[in-house]
Amino acid sequence: MSGLGRLAVIGGGRMGEAIVGGLLAADAVQAGSIVVAEPNAARRAELAGAYGVAVVEDGAQAVVGADTVLLAVKPQIVDGVVTALAGAVAPGTLVVSIAAGITCARLESLLPADTPVVRVMPNAPALVGAGMAVVSSGTEATPAQVEAVRVAFAAIGEAIVLEERYQNAATAISGSGPAYVAVFVDALARAGVREGLSRDVAQRLAVQTVRGTAELIETTGQHPEAIVDAVASPGGTTIAAIAQLEEGGFRASIAAAVRAAVERSRELGS
Repeated sequence: MSGLGRLAVIGGGRMGEAIVGGLLAADAVQAGSIVVAEPNAARRAELAGAYGVAVVEDGAQAVVGADTVLLAVKPQIVDGVVTALAGAVAPGTLVVSIAAGITCARLESLLPADTPVVRVMPNAPALVGAGMAVVSSGTEATPAQVEAVRVAFAAIGEAIVLEERYQNAATAISGSGPAYVAVFVDALARAGVREGLSRDVAQRLAVQTVRGTAELIETTGQHPEAIVDAVASPGGTTIAAIAQLEEGGFRASIAAAVRAAVERSRELGS
């Protein structure tokens, strides 16, 4: 059973669903201890049918009796959502936010005094138990509460605790990262199709290559450059391909993408 107790999830979108589905799949929490607040009627029916959790329209109704409130709404609307819920949040209720760019201090200013707040940046692979979450504490959250949040998110992948000042960078790498990786996989598969492979075969090759390479780096502890050196034999096909990637600014494009995501995260926070 999750150390988060009765969990109210505010927002039944993709990320809220990924967290709920991941926690249930990992048997980290029982469906009977989750209530999701979702304004869209069709989406409510979909979530209730898929996961067997209670689903309500009103967020204020969902937080009544909750031990933990998970804010799974877009950062652009989080202020209004939290303001509307504040009166229904009982003293001592733990509030966990996954809204990109929104600081703990900002949320604390909208909630009743002394409300513990923890900020988390999860990512989409949580839905298949392979997520990466970065957890940061507000001023009122206790170490035990932070650890409970970390353990809950670790049940759907990996979770680490970092100082909040690193959250924007973490968001740009692991939060947005699945999209970068998906773009790369798609590009690699499409290149394979161009060279005569079927889409199914090309995508299967690309996906397993990305998966296997990540596992190789993690298991061996090797620096990624060591993998490049091991694969790229002198005068061979790989070094020719790497030279083309470098000429095209591959690394610079990745760095620029991360910087753009960091800047956008800061904008959302302000």
